[in-house]
Amino acid sequence: MGDVRNLGIRPVAVIIGMPGAGKTRVGKEAATMLDLPFADSDIEIEHQVGMRIPQYFEQHGEAAFRDVEHRVIDDLLGAFTGVLALGGGAPMFEATHAALERYIEQGGKVIYLEADPDEAMERARRAGGRPMLAGDSDERWRSLFVKRDPVFAALATDRVATHGFTPTGAARKLVDMINEHRVHVGGADPYDVVIGEGAMNHLGEVLGSKPVRVALIHTTTVQRHSDRARTLLRQAGYAVSDIVIPDAERGKTIEVANGIWQRLGDEGFTRSDAVVGLGGGAATDLAGFVAATWMRGIRYVNCPTSLLAMVDASTGGKTGINTPQGKNLVGSFYTPAGVLADLKTLGTLPNDIFVEGLGEVAKSGFIRDQAILSILEAHAAELKSFDGDSFASGDGGDLEDIVAQLIERTVSVKAYHVSADLKESGLREFLNYGHTLGHAIEKLEHFRWRHGNAVAVGMVYAAELAQLTGHIDRELVDYHRSLLSSLGLPISWNGGSFEDVLALMHRDKKARGNTLRFVVLDGIGHPVHLDDPPADAVEEAFRRIQRPDGK
Repeated sequence: MGDVRNLGIRPVAVIIGMPGAGKTRVGKEAATMLDLPFADSDIEIEHQVGMRIPQYFEQHGEAAFRDVEHRVIDDLLGAFTGVLALGGGAPMFEATHAALERYIEQGGKVIYLEADPDEAMERARRAGGRPMLAGDSDERWRSLFVKRDPVFAALATDRVATHGFTPTGAARKLVDMINEHRVHVGGADPYDVVIGEGAMNHLGEVLGSKPVRVALIHTTTVQRHSDRARTLLRQAGYAVSDIVIPDAERGKTIEVANGIWQRLGDEGFTRSDAVVGLGGGAATDLAGFVAATWMRGIRYVNCPTSLLAMVDASTGGKTGINTPQGKNLVGSFYTPAGVLADLKTLGTLPNDIFVEGLGEVAKSGFIRDQAILSILEAHAAELKSFDGDSFASGDGGDLEDIVAQLIERTVSVKAYHVSADLKESGLREFLNYGHTLGHAIEKLEHFRWRHGNAVAVGMVYAAELAQLTGHIDRELVDYHRSLLSSLGLPISWNGGSFEDVLALMHRDKKARGNTLRFVVLDGIGHPVHLDDPPADAVEEAFRRIQRPDGK
C-alpha cells in the first residue's frame, strides 16, 4: 500500500496514546496494510518477565516495571523493523521519553493516536487489567489524560484523530501518516512541507487555534479538493470564506487581489485570521500575496494541487502578482505556516499539466541533486504517460512512490537554497536556472505557455550558452535535450524575435542595470552566475533553441 521509505529507521513508526485509544488494534491493522510486522511493547514485556503486567506491578511496583519497560522499548527502537505500539504511560518515564526523542532525531515518527475520551474509557473498562486505572477507572483515566496529553502532544511528530472512524478507517489514516514525507524549510520563520496522501488533513494542526476566520482561495478547476478543504476547516471550527479566482495566470492580477481585499474587509478579517491557498502555482502565489499584504501579514497555508506548485511555487515564500510589463514584478517574500502537498490531488491532473511540472523537477536535478536526474531517466516513459485516473486508483504501479520521491528531493533542493537566502540576494538565484529565457517566453506567449515548459526550453538555452562560453561540453547540452524531451517537455521555441526576447531578459530580476545576468552550469550540480556574456553568444544560443536539434 506504499513505499514506507524510512525502513532505515527502526521501527517505521511508534504509536503512543492513552489507554483504550486502540493502539494495538489500529497499529496491527496498519502494519498488515503495509506488509510489515507489528509489536506491542506490553506484550514484549510480558514475554520477558514471564507474567502478566498487573501481576508484575503487584509484586515489584511501578518503578521496577518502568525500568523493564524502558529496556524493552530501547531494544525495539534499535532493532524492530515494523510498527510499534507503546503502553499508555511509557512516554512519561524520563529514560523512555529520551529514547523516543533520540529516535525522532534519527528521522523516526512518533504518532499520537487521539481517541474520543468516552470511546477510549469504554474500551479501557472492557479490556480491564490496567494497573494505572485501578479503582474508579474513568476518573483515573481523566486524571492521567490531564497529565499525559500535553507530554504526548509535545513529543509526537504526528497526530491521528480516530473519533468517528472504524478501526480500518483509522488504520488507513495511520498508513497515510507513516508514508508521509516531510521537508523542513529553515530560516527566520521555519516551516514544514508535508508530502503524502491525506496531507491536507493537517490543515487545522498547521493553522492552529488562533484564527477564527479562514479565507479559502482557490480556482474552479480544483472544486473537488476545495470542497474537501472546506469540510476539514469547518470540522476544525473555523468560519470559512470561500473565494474563487480565475485559473492560472489570469488570477494573478491586482484586480483579483483587490477584490479579495474588499471581501476580507467586508467580512471582518483581523490580524489573527488566516488564508489558505489551494490550487496551482498561480493560486498559491496570489493567496500568499494577499496574506502578506492584509494588515501587513496574516498566517497562511499552501495546499498545492499540481506537481509544479508542489515542487516550486508553494514553497520558498515568494508571493506575487503579474503586471502588463512582466511576471511576478510585484510581490513580497513571506513564508507560509506550512505547505500540505496532498498526493491525492494529483489524480485530477491532465497529462500535460503533470508533465510541465517535471521541468522544475529536472531543474533541481541539474543544479544540485543528480539523483533526481537518475530517477527521471529510469522512469521517463511512465512519467511522460502519466494518467490521473490510474494514479488516483493506485493502478499506476510504483508511480506514486516515484512521484513522492521526486517531490521530496525537489523540495529539499529548494529548501536548501531558500533557508540560507530567503530574499534572493545570492544562493537562491540558482533556483532560476532556465528562468531568464523561460519568463520571456511566457510573456511573449501571453502566458499561454505553461511555466514548466518555458523553463525546460530556458534550461536548454542556458546549456547552449554555457557551452558557447566554455563552461560545459557538448555532451551535457545534448543530455539536457535528450532527458527533457524523453519526459515530454519542449526543447525548442519559435514564438518571437531575438530582439523582443533580449529586451525582456534585460528586465529579468537577476539583471543588474544594463548588465545581463544568467545562471548556467559548469557541471551537473554546480550552478554559477554568468554576467554580461558576449552578445554573439547570447544570440547564437537563442538561434540554437529555435530548432529541436540545436543545429
